[in-house]
Amino acid sequence: MRWDVIFQPNNLAMYGDGLLTTVWLLLSSLGVGAVLALLFALALTSSIAPLRWIVGAYTYVIRGTPLLIQLYLIYYGLAQLDWIQARWNDVWPWTHFKEPFFCALLAFSLNTAGYTAEMLAGAIRETSAGEIEAAQAMGMSPAKAMWRIVLPSAMRRTLPAYSNEVVMMLHATSLASTVPAMLDVTAAASRIYSDYYLPFEAYIFAAAIYLTITFSLVGMFKLAERRFLAHLAPRGH
Repeated sequence: MRWDVIFQPNNLAMYGDGLLTTVWLLLSSLGVGAVLALLFALALTSSIAPLRWIVGAYTYVIRGTPLLIQLYLIYYGLAQLDWIQARWNDVWPWTHFKEPFFCALLAFSLNTAGYTAEMLAGAIRETSAGEIEAAQAMGMSPAKAMWRIVLPSAMRRTLPAYSNEVVMMLHATSLASTVPAMLDVTAAASRIYSDYYLPFEAYIFAAAIYLTITFSLVGMFKLAERRFLAHLAPRGH
C-alpha cells in the first residue's frame, strides 16, 4: 500500500476538485429534480387523464431504463445531433449541450424527478381523508387545500423514502466519470489509478469520501425526520 501517493498535495487537490464537482452536481440535480418532481406529481394525481398518461409514461421509462443509458443518450445522442451542434454556439438553450456538466446535470435531474414524482404522488394519494375534509370544512378550494394541507403533509411523509433517493443519487454521480472532461471523485480515483497503477488506494480513498458524504446526508435527514415527523412517532404512556 502506497498511501503517500494519495496524500501528495497535487493528488489531494485533484480529489478536492472532484469532490466539489460531485457535491455541486448532486445539489443541482436534486434542486432541479425536486421542482420537476413536484410538477409531475401534481400531474400524476390530477383529474386530467391525458396528462396522467403522459407523465406516467415518462416515469415508467425513466424508472425502467438504467441511468447510464440515459446519460449516454443525452451526451452521445442529443448533444451530438447535427441540428443541435449547428446551434450550440449561439442559440439558447442548445448552447449548454456542449458542456459535459450540463449534460450530466440534465440526465441526473430527469432521472431523480421520475423517481421522486412517483414517491410524492403516492404520498398525495394516501393523504388522510380527514385532513381533506377538514380543509373543505374550513372553506378551502381544492387548489388551496392541495397547496396548504395535502402537499405539506405528503412532503413530510415522503422524507424517509426521499432520503434513500438522495443517497442513491450521490452514488449515481459516479457515473459522471464516464463523460469526458468531467472530474468527479470517481474520475479523480481513475486518474490516479492510470498514473500510478494503485487501484486499491485510489478507489478506497474515493469510497471513504462517498461514505463520509453518505453519513452526513443520512444524519441530516434523521434530524429532519425528527423535526417534521415527530407527530407520527409512537407516544409513551
